[in-house]
Amino acid sequence: MSEFTQVVKDGAKTVGGWVKRFFMILLLLAVVGGGVYLWVCNWTYSDGTRAGTLIKISRKGVIYKTYEGQLNLGGFQQSADGVSGNIWEFSVYKKDIYQQLQQFEGKQVKLHYRQKYKAMPWQGKTDYFIYKAEPVQ
Repeated sequence: MSEFTQVVKDGAKTVGGWVKRFFMILLLLAVVGGGVYLWVCNWTYSDGTRAGTLIKISRKGVIYKTYEGQLNLGGFQQSADGVSGNIWEFSVYKKDIYQQLQQFEGKQVKLHYRQKYKAMPWQGKTDYFIYKAEPVQ
């Protein structure tokens, strides 16, 4: 084997090792970055309660089935289309809370919620997640 051929083979090994190492580091950074993103998005931004008339509660979604609802907070608000009702949309994590809310549909309720920075598609459509519901007497 000539000296030139040997130098080319050694150079290819060095470049191939560098490229492999570069892509492994890039993959590691992508996995760690994705994990941190999911972790931060799941932080609770705010929490509280809202009361009003439960308009609807339903199970929605094509790929991810989530529980979504609407609460009429009362009053009206001005919008570009004119005057509209003050509707608050929310999501529900747990099936037992969803079933409880089905019993309260059309009634006055008080909903306890947690607002996340960003909801993932498998969690719900909104950033507001109900963890407790109680009827208002």
